[in-house]
Amino acid sequence: MNLIELDNIIKTYHEGEENELEVLHGVGLTIREGEFISIVGESGSGKTTLMNIIGLLDRPNSGTYYLRGRDLGETSDNERSHIRNQEIGFVFQTYNLISRTTALSNVEVPMMYAGVPKRERIERAQWLLEKVGMKDRMNHRPEELSGGQKQRVAIARAIANSPAILLADEPTGALDSQTGRNIMDLFHELNEADHRTVVLITHSQSLSEETQRILTLLDGRITGERRGIHAT
Repeated sequence: MNLIELDNIIKTYHEGEENELEVLHGVGLTIREGEFISIVGESGSGKTTLMNIIGLLDRPNSGTYYLRGRDLGETSDNERSHIRNQEIGFVFQTYNLISRTTALSNVEVPMMYAGVPKRERIERAQWLLEKVGMKDRMNHRPEELSGGQKQRVAIARAIANSPAILLADEPTGALDSQTGRNIMDLFHELNEADHRTVVLITHSQSLSEETQRILTLLDGRITGERRGIHAT
């Protein structure tokens, strides 16, 4: 079953102005339920812009976006915010954790916006932190955690509302190789054990090879698609 379908997506910044810049030039892609795919490209290829559109953080200037068969083109900002909260989880290179509060409270945040009762969200946040290997650090603030630990908290937060899709933008970029390996193993576990759809945005060819399908983005266009050599 197709989870996401993008057709002829064009994204232009400063439209109609002297410094108009078209970043995505008619991108089309399909992401199936339960896939682990990567979108790979160098800096400036349009990866982050594409991720922001997939994640409903930005709108294309033209083209269509279907999520579970629903055309999202005419959705309001409030509708998009609700869909984002329920259907999409984000993991960023810079973690984006709230510095003044604990790991546990960070994981609670998406559930607060979803209206989950306090006791239920605390119990789920505790379970999620245990799931990602952070049981003993859940009452620590981000400043007291290593980079890998922060990313594990970010992953727990990203899946708090059981989203259909997990978007990971250079999730190992700020980590040493062994910690990055551990984070990739966690993504594989979330995909294989939980059947969660994972989209990895990366410039790393070696990381992309671990995914089932690799889409190459070059100068705002999908220029290739192939299977990862480690795909099962």
